[in-house]
Amino acid sequence: MDLAPEDSLRLNVMLANRPQAIRIDESRMILYALSDKGEMEIPLNPTCRDDQYLKQIREMLSMHALGSPSGYPRHVWSRMGHLNSENLEELLLLGEPEAVVAIAYSEELTDELARKAWWALEDAENARQMLRNAEVVKGEMGAVLANYLVEFLPFETEAEKIMDTVQLVLQPGLVDESVRADLWKRARRKNAFYVGFLAALPDELPDQTAPAQAWERLGASLEEMAEAGNRLAAHLHRLLSPAGQAWLATMEKVLEKPGTQDVVNRVLDVAADYFSAVRPEGPADATMEELQIEAENWAGDPGNALAQQLLDLDPGLAQALVAMRVLSGSGYGVVRPVFGKSDAIGTLMRRKLQPVLEPYRQHIDCLRKLA
Repeated sequence: MDLAPEDSLRLNVMLANRPQAIRIDESRMILYALSDKGEMEIPLNPTCRDDQYLKQIREMLSMHALGSPSGYPRHVWSRMGHLNSENLEELLLLGEPEAVVAIAYSEELTDELARKAWWALEDAENARQMLRNAEVVKGEMGAVLANYLVEFLPFETEAEKIMDTVQLVLQPGLVDESVRADLWKRARRKNAFYVGFLAALPDELPDQTAPAQAWERLGASLEEMAEAGNRLAAHLHRLLSPAGQAWLATMEKVLEKPGTQDVVNRVLDVAADYFSAVRPEGPADATMEELQIEAENWAGDPGNALAQQLLDLDPGLAQALVAMRVLSGSGYGVVRPVFGKSDAIGTLMRRKLQPVLEPYRQHIDCLRKLA
């Protein structure tokens, strides 16, 4: 069945004016088009069932944009970033939500394309994905998307999405200090927020604490060794500073009462990244017992010149070296003995994790109480 004559005429006029993007409100049967002059609205007049009529509309749009009425399957691999810049503009003219998602996931996304895609489909997942693009973060859309995600946060129930959102909106220049303070306040009730802060602002957490007791005694020497190229001294200097102690304290807050396995897994990955300078060979995949043995051998190896420099400075730093090395091996391997056998969450999960996380937290405590 053909389109209603009035719809056909209006759609052809709209397409002749080269719209920038198209979206369709299926519940109200209205097509919207974005142009450099503003927004156009076309009420649709179905001549058959709504779903069949919308199919005809989209075939017409696809023929105009891609030269084929069945162009949509070309977007199947879009979420893996296989689209190129040549067809992104055309995808905005299909009136297909999935085509907009394809643009959000594209490596070729620009700030201008993000603006058009956001007009076509406001969606939290799209916003998160676009904020993974450096050009969008630095552009005009960065703050727009970040503010939307902050407003949407109360409706997020999954810890994974909360952690992603907080980490993404805390990128430089996206939200102001009052928003940061509010997000930090929310973390007291839901520690998934803390994980986002640990990842995004490791050296600028809102609640700075006092430096470690050893800071006054060792700080200058560690800084001098760091400037000479000792990365272990540089990281220990970072840990003993007020910022480092705040990071460790926040890490402990998360591990005191994690609510889900997602929170545990993510915070361990964040720790591995934070301590990566201590393990330049890359991530480990080991249990706590394996990490402990490896760390003790590593710290005591006479061939480990950087560690030996620290021990020559102060033999009492042996346990701190072991702690840093263990924490640098954070990851799923640490909790695999538990999570590999259980999908528990909440109190039961924490009880099962205690034999693993207790020694892990002791290493954090060691770095917080270094005298």
